[in-house]
Amino acid sequence: MTTEYDLWKIFPRMPKKVEIGDITIRDGFQHEEKYISTAAKIFYAEEMILAGCKEIELTNLGNPAGIPQFRDAGEVLKHFASERFLKRIARKGIKREELTFTAVSIREPAVDTAIEMKKEGYGPDRILMMVSTDPEHHFANSGTTLTQYWKEAERCIQKARDAGIKMCGTVSTIWGSPISGATELKDAVEFTKRWFEIGAYDIEHADHDGSASAADVYRYCSMILDAMPNPEAHLLHLHETKRVASASILGSLQAGFTRFEGTLGGLGGQPANFLDDTPVRGTGEYYYKDPRYVGLITFEDLLVQIDEMSIEHGYDVDRVLWLGEKMEKTIGRRLRSEAVYNGRTEKGGHMEFARPGLSRLIEKVGEKTGQRTPSDWGGKAVLPDPWGPEMWK
Repeated sequence: MTTEYDLWKIFPRMPKKVEIGDITIRDGFQHEEKYISTAAKIFYAEEMILAGCKEIELTNLGNPAGIPQFRDAGEVLKHFASERFLKRIARKGIKREELTFTAVSIREPAVDTAIEMKKEGYGPDRILMMVSTDPEHHFANSGTTLTQYWKEAERCIQKARDAGIKMCGTVSTIWGSPISGATELKDAVEFTKRWFEIGAYDIEHADHDGSASAADVYRYCSMILDAMPNPEAHLLHLHETKRVASASILGSLQAGFTRFEGTLGGLGGQPANFLDDTPVRGTGEYYYKDPRYVGLITFEDLLVQIDEMSIEHGYDVDRVLWLGEKMEKTIGRRLRSEAVYNGRTEKGGHMEFARPGLSRLIEKVGEKTGQRTPSDWGGKAVLPDPWGPEMWK
């Protein structure tokens, strides 16, 4: 039997091109307990666009009393509708219609805010509402029952559509809930169908707390594409609490997913319940023993992983790694990206680390340049029979 080595032949759904969205300044910053300035939010979003990002979350339109990190939502959105921004991207050959700006709008008042902003000329292209397959987790996030929320979402989708805004429906706690524990994958598949039934544009499939394993991600993503076979309609959102999300990315690629998102430095997680010197509501007490070591999949590491698999992504990788370095200064601590520190795999190596004298030694002992085995050995290795452990017995 001959083993097939080509992943794309083993997994025929596996893509050669993907889209990676950035949600740093929304999901990433929502977890920070210090206020991130409007200037910083604009800088990172704009620079990520110039680095190749086409889908970007800009803010959360929820009540600032609960999440004051986004009290500048209108100011941020207005910048990305400004002539200054439009001229800057035009100079780089980027067209505004190529970009999708998203704002999170968990409840109906936030959806109404998005619609008013759209009427005034600076609203988002896409908004997002969220259900969890765990009713307890859903209640903690939205304050409603699932039945109440589905009816609210149905109204909001129609209103948003009439205003020219796409609605993304998120399905969360797919692989487990930090409140109620284990969940059923089939429930998330059913919820995805429900979103499309009431008119959602696309679906974000969310591992809310890093519960997913690679095997279960492959299983679920395959179930989704079996039931609804359009990769453009599905987006994978992975959190990272155990440092295993990169394996889940591979599992999702093998299943055929093509859309992903992450945050610079792996920032993000549950909305902060403290900002600067003041406790705030957030979504209540943190689910984690140590909230410093949670977050989303690290954008830089995800991008390098995709790039080194020779999958097309459209980013300037070095520019993104540079932004990751700057983000550590903005946040004021070491973040979770390894690629920022260790870089990409250099195909040309790092000859500055080579010890001097190898060429002289080769000449001295009479070997040929490039010789790797003794000259009296055969041209190719021949396995003895028996070999290895059997031979030693």
